[in-house]
Amino acid sequence: MVTKRSIVQDMAIKFALEIISLYKFLVKEKEFVISKQLLKSGTSIGANISEALAGQSRKDFIAKMSISSKEARETKYWLFLLQESQLVKYDFTKEIAACDEIVRLLTAIVKTSQSTQN
Repeated sequence: MVTKRSIVQDMAIKFALEIISLYKFLVKEKEFVISKQLLKSGTSIGANISEALAGQSRKDFIAKMSISSKEARETKYWLFLLQESQLVKYDFTKEIAACDEIVRLLTAIVKTSQSTQN
């Protein structure tokens, strides 16, 4: 069964797959702590979006999308730490930019949903 997904959901799935690949690389490079945090937050974004899209109310939708936005911001933090600490030799610029795009989109969705809720 094929279901239609939203743009933000597609972005989150693509991003999660990139994070999974990055996690595998980081583990091979013997980076185990931050990589695990990154895996959890980076894959949680899409999970919360999926829950939001199945929300029982507008309030539930906004709450779940807000959680997705927070998870995206956390993911950006872990990516930034990896970049700045240079624990592994890798340029995280592409992943940080993708995460920024997701944060911007989720922020817009939450703000728009909140303004139309009232």
